[in-house]
Amino acid sequence: MPRLTQTLTALTVASLLAWPAAASADLVVLQYHHVANDTPRATSTSPELFEQQLDYLEELDLPVTPLLESTRDALDGAEAERNRVAITFDDAYESVYHTAAPLLADRDMPYTIFVNTDAVGRSGYMTWKQLDTLANNQRVTIANHSADHGHLARKPDEEKAAWQARINASLDQAQETLERELGQDVPMFAYPYGEFDRALEQKLERRGWLGFGQHSGAIGRYSHETRLPRFPMADAYGQIKGLRDKLMSKAFPVPAADLPDGVIDRNPPELRFPLGDKLSANRLTCFASGFGRIDTQINGDEVSVQAPDEITSRRFRYNCTHPAGNGSFYWLSQQWLNLDAPED
Repeated sequence: MPRLTQTLTALTVASLLAWPAAASADLVVLQYHHVANDTPRATSTSPELFEQQLDYLEELDLPVTPLLESTRDALDGAEAERNRVAITFDDAYESVYHTAAPLLADRDMPYTIFVNTDAVGRSGYMTWKQLDTLANNQRVTIANHSADHGHLARKPDEEKAAWQARINASLDQAQETLERELGQDVPMFAYPYGEFDRALEQKLERRGWLGFGQHSGAIGRYSHETRLPRFPMADAYGQIKGLRDKLMSKAFPVPAADLPDGVIDRNPPELRFPLGDKLSANRLTCFASGFGRIDTQINGDEVSVQAPDEITSRRFRYNCTHPAGNGSFYWLSQQWLNLDAPED
């Protein structure tokens, strides 16, 4: 099995020797869709890169842990020698069964598959038989990704009662189907497209579910149960060169529950958060989708971040990083959702 270079290994060892022995057990969650070369590039990780990423996790000696357990530990601020990593797949594509699952089995690494149940058995997706085979493996968790993979945030012209009925059906029918077909009733949910609003978060809170998005960052005691970040690992985002910064990232020291809803009411939106005692204004770096690095404005202890012009895409991010010591970074990704833009 190919390994990374000796030079990379030496750098890895040096970085781990500098890693604090009593750091919080922050969790980095990796998000995949397809693991294939012949599927849409925006959501695909090549098998070659996927294997390199798994090799790199082993080189770093980062524990790969079950998602539910390690998320709860991270939210509680449990201590560990170094970050933990969890591996997730959205949509239950057949390449996960044929390509990713054997590679993970070889390394005895656990992982979670978020399933949109209406798609099971369709072309390109796993069958119930294949999912059942995986579900019978103690390393594998099967969880809810909605029934229909719809856009679940309430639409601008949608009556509240109609939205309530639509969302309750999509969430609960999928959960009932997973329990009936696979015996799985796991309190976790991955938002289709990574889209959510406060009202949808409240749906998960009432069910006692953890909610995972597609915005980047680590999970720690500052995170919120229904807006949990994951790092996308498609080819464009998961290259080995920048992977260490993601794997070693720390939860941004601002309570995620205090951040904006994400559904914009003006464009470009403004993000505000306090510096607190862990952040320094002159060490903060922020970026906006489509604009690259953007300026930050400081007013006393508060930071204001705003893109210089209107953003036309449906989903976009403001990402901010700040040194966290020992070569790691606090990492914040604020998801924005423009409901006036067309759905995918």
